[in-house]
Amino acid sequence: MLSVLRVHLPSEIPVIGCEITPYVLLKRPDNSISNEDVPESAPINGYCMRYKWYRVQSDQKFTVCSVHPTEQATLQCLVCVKAKVPLARSFHCTPTCFSDAWQHHRALHERASTASNENGTEEEEMFGRFSSTGSGVKNAGISASTSNAGQSPSLTNASTPIYPTTVAERSGDGLFEVGRSRTYTPTADDIGHFLKFECVAIDAETKLPIGNTNTIMMSRVIPAPTPIPRRMIPVNGVDVLGHMDPDSRIASSGTFSILSYNILSDAYATNESYSYCPSWALSWPYRRQNLLREIIGYHADILCLQEVQSDHFEEFFAPELDKHGYQALYKKKTSEVYIGNPNAVDGCATFFRRDKFSHVKKYEVEFNKAAQSLTDAVIQPSQKKVALSRLIKDNIALIVVLEAKFSSNQGADNPGKRQLLCVANTHVNVHQDHKDVKLWQVHTLLKGLEKIAVSADIPMLVCGDFNSVPGSAPHALLAMGKVDQLHPDLAVDPLGILRPASKLTHQLPLVSAYSSFARMMGIGHSLERQRRRMDPTTNEPLFTNCTRDFICTVDYIFYTADSLTVESLLELLDEESLRKDTALPSAEWSSDHLALLAEFRCKPRVRR
Repeated sequence: MLSVLRVHLPSEIPVIGCEITPYVLLKRPDNSISNEDVPESAPINGYCMRYKWYRVQSDQKFTVCSVHPTEQATLQCLVCVKAKVPLARSFHCTPTCFSDAWQHHRALHERASTASNENGTEEEEMFGRFSSTGSGVKNAGISASTSNAGQSPSLTNASTPIYPTTVAERSGDGLFEVGRSRTYTPTADDIGHFLKFECVAIDAETKLPIGNTNTIMMSRVIPAPTPIPRRMIPVNGVDVLGHMDPDSRIASSGTFSILSYNILSDAYATNESYSYCPSWALSWPYRRQNLLREIIGYHADILCLQEVQSDHFEEFFAPELDKHGYQALYKKKTSEVYIGNPNAVDGCATFFRRDKFSHVKKYEVEFNKAAQSLTDAVIQPSQKKVALSRLIKDNIALIVVLEAKFSSNQGADNPGKRQLLCVANTHVNVHQDHKDVKLWQVHTLLKGLEKIAVSADIPMLVCGDFNSVPGSAPHALLAMGKVDQLHPDLAVDPLGILRPASKLTHQLPLVSAYSSFARMMGIGHSLERQRRRMDPTTNEPLFTNCTRDFICTVDYIFYTADSLTVESLLELLDEESLRKDTALPSAEWSSDHLALLAEFRCKPRVRR
């Protein structure tokens, strides 16, 4: 016979749009134990499984807080209603909740009118279609009001619901059947209602149950929290010296955008590491949908993602981004060190829009192989084992050469010449006590890029999580082309692989894209706000990685300044924007890193 041994759910909180896949452990007719499904379409020895999902309908309506989606809302912001901010963003559970979120919330009012006029359906997608009034949402009336846009809000209690009862076929007292497969994805109609899951083994011929029916009741379905959209800030016309070029936009054409984002591998997203993040928001079914929604919303032409698990790349990101017009390339980390599930090994994934670029060539950099070559060449045989144990960290880099399909003004001397672009995507060793390994990996990558530059006159972008803070030796090598021989990081070199320090150079004219914010000469509220989010000493963002234990910048987009110009940058966030009690990942932001996005313009080539 077929019997159910155990059933549990990956998360206690169901979220709209996030697939729920219960873990069902079965004892099969041959007495083997397995969690593989036995659907009615493929019975085993005349037995199979039957699943049913129900929405528990009740007369009690439940409006959720936009800040704490597991809490019932009692307050609504009147300004949001008037400004046509999606209603789900207007509700709060307590006056304290609304007051604490006020600075973040007020930005919704400032942007709502412009966003609705300029972005239309795009803004709807960013906030979530489930929160629009076109989905049957009722006006909850005035629950909170603001006397002045610059002042703290004044609040009034109210409890009018926004989610009406949905008419559906009744299948029992208060139960509405909503699904008959093992998995279920909550819809807008489920918001505020409980879900019930049932599974039972049945006789495939008679359809009668054998054994007991297993039932699990879930919490109320909540809308997916979404962060406030980040805007692109124009920085065009500023060269690497900070000079304005008023004719720069006329001089050439050919713009494109590139995103660099460490999405936080599910293997690392543990409750132990991120105990402050709700477990439902840390679950992969939730995070993958939230990450996809965020990534798609940036509309970048090239995506450089780090910490992408190999199974998630194959099963989720590659097929989902393919639907949005992206072609995918992937390089998994090597696994000399890693001893876990091979499907959970992460790597770097580079995607590009098929209508903007075509794939020319792919290079894979395995730092483990480079370490083997290095030790064979310069390390004494007696020290080789020790050297390899220090250098082999499984890190990799993915280098892709693309050909642009957009027009680029190459001048009359080069009519129709191909516009190529080289994009490097990497994730450097994380260990803070191995500064020599970090620097060696970055230097190895740059020397490889130099070889490509020698063979072709080609613009280059170097993106990734370098696990190196501004001012560190790896950052100095990238940004300055060399490392000061007195740099303190060079003191950590037990293998002697960094000597002499004079060899730690490269000839690529690399500049950090986000340093453009520090060089901007303009005035205005948006520019001043971005400058406050930059470190004036290093000209880098104050942070790109923000957890309870670590707040600093480790992610960068570097570009060759002789061939590319920065047009615009995705605005930076400050700790206030993330809310004062929040670290990453959170319900709104599903990685412990922040995405970086830059728009570039190709400069016209100069004949040599």
